[in-house]
Order: sequence, then structure tokens, then C-alpha cells
Amino acid sequence: MITLWHNPRCSKSRQALALLQDAGAEVSLRKYLEDAPSLAELHAVRLALGTPPALQMVRTGEKLFKELGLSKTSADTALLAAMAAHPILIERPIAFNGQKAIIGRPPENVRALL
Repeated sequence: MITLWHNPRCSKSRQALALLQDAGAEVSLRKYLEDAPSLAELHAVRLALGTPPALQMVRTGEKLFKELGLSKTSADTALLAAMAAHPILIERPIAFNGQKAIIGRPPENVRALL
């Protein structure tokens, strides 16, 4: 079972979902904007992604990113806290299979979980 943190309004998220479904994968959706992940979950995601800098998990182009005073040099702790408080800042989609996760940008990245 692959879990997809999904935003149905995002074309990349919809494309990743379609790729997984077309491959016959069983997919569980988490609409993370409605069911926001906790700070602990974001730390776990970072581990599942292979512990990249938190900057790789955040949408720096979101208007809110700048409004919150964040920058590309902000500390990982500040970025993770901002994502927990404002899930719109989480890069999407993120797909999980067991203890491994992939950011679906480009959407084809999710194939690595099949």
C-alpha cells in the first residue's frame, strides 16, 4: 500500500496519483491540507526521505513562505515548524511505501516506490 499526501487541486499531485493507479498500486490518500501532519510526522517524513535538508520539503514559492519571514537559509527547525503550522508549505505530493518516501516532483519520481 502506498500512501500519498495529496492535494487534489495540484496538477503534480493528481499526475502522481494517476501514475500509481495506472501501475496497479493500491493507494491510500491523505489530504494533508485537511489532515495536517504533526511536527513529529514531518521529522519522520524527513527520515523516510533520507534526511534531506528541510528546505527540500518546503514550497519556497508560496507567498506565505515570505510572509512568515522564512528564507532559503532558515534553520531546518524553523522550516519544519512552519510546515506543521501551515501545511500549504509542504512540497507535494509525498508518497510513502513502508519506511521509504519520495517527493513526487516530478510526478514520475513516485515510480521508485512500485
